[in-house]
Amino acid sequence: MNHEIQLISDGDGLAVIGNATDVESFLVSEGLPSKDLGVQRLKSVVGTGAVVAQAGSEIAAGSGRWVKLTRESAQLVEKYGLRESSKTGLSTGVVKGHKGQVRGFVEFVKGPRSLLTNPAVLAGAAGIMAQIAMQQTMDEITDYLATINEKVDDVLRAQKDSVLARVIGVGFVVEEAMTIREKRGRVDEITWSKVQAAPATIAETQAYALRQLDALAEKMERKTKIGDLATTAREAESRVREWLAVLARCFQLQDAIAVLELDRVLDASPEELNGHRLGLKAARQDRLEHISRSTERLVARMNAAAGTANAKVLLHPAKSPAVVQSSNHVATGVHDFHGRLGIESGRRSSEARRWADAAAEARDKALETGAKGVDAARSLGNETLDRAGSVKGKLSSGIAERARRLRGDGHGEERAEEG
Repeated sequence: MNHEIQLISDGDGLAVIGNATDVESFLVSEGLPSKDLGVQRLKSVVGTGAVVAQAGSEIAAGSGRWVKLTRESAQLVEKYGLRESSKTGLSTGVVKGHKGQVRGFVEFVKGPRSLLTNPAVLAGAAGIMAQIAMQQTMDEITDYLATINEKVDDVLRAQKDSVLARVIGVGFVVEEAMTIREKRGRVDEITWSKVQAAPATIAETQAYALRQLDALAEKMERKTKIGDLATTAREAESRVREWLAVLARCFQLQDAIAVLELDRVLDASPEELNGHRLGLKAARQDRLEHISRSTERLVARMNAAAGTANAKVLLHPAKSPAVVQSSNHVATGVHDFHGRLGIESGRRSSEARRWADAAAEARDKALETGAKGVDAARSLGNETLDRAGSVKGKLSSGIAERARRLRGDGHGEERAEEG
């Protein structure tokens, strides 16, 4: 490859392909963590002919790494002037180096290259990149479920709905298929037949969990008395965590199915791989938007409840802080959930500061009412002020704005800048 690094971006990740030494030097120079791309798998989609034979030899001699596109790594797409194809949706380019030296990776080469001009290779690379990105999200969800200490199967078994019971079995089948894929390196017809019915069950379970979150949001909206708000908010705090865990598991299984599906298409109809990849990507984004709308609606209702509690903090110095605390916990939990699924987060919550200010103001006023007020102030100051002031959750206002645009309310405005 003559010290050339070939770059491919699908909007979610960046493939860096070239000589192993050059690839490593490039990634080190840019300070980017990466994963093995498994570039040898591309040999199966090269085909025949002189040009593809050259591509095949380059693949055999080359190395590939995958970089998750974050704000920092995404700048490489602009830095090296990658060009997007309207047909594939991929951005590609070649960076030329000199003798593997880090400082040499500065020249963008505009000429054609066998790998980047071979549609089959590009489709194969994009399919592999999509699989790696989804598997990373699956790992993030595994960590998330362990962090919140929610055993999804226990949550599901506690429900009487038969759909929720079936998704446990679906999980076993999908995991078995993923194990076979890992051992064999492909998904044959027999393996695929085992999981073909799984998407319907997973989708039903996801819909059920979203309805539960919507029901909690509506229940919060109906409560006006502080006592009722405190009880409902406390109930919502634990229930939301459980249903977010179920949603996370559903999303994890859906990504696993997509990984298997791409392998099956690659094996059976490689010429359809790119179109299928784009279809899966669009469907996945639709699921994310649906989930973000539902969870944002819940956070908005919880925030409204906290606002009501703040307004009545002097009259209810014990119950008002409880509502605020539960609302904080829900907002923090939703933000963490969004991050694990790869949903873009918005600005840091300003509500926490307002709640802290309200608590401080109430404390000062309570001090003027005498000994009874002092006791209330101490409870409010020690328990509520610290908790409200230290909340680390970020409300994803950026997602809410994006959801409004999708519904047609935004009239195409640009996304609000993050604070």
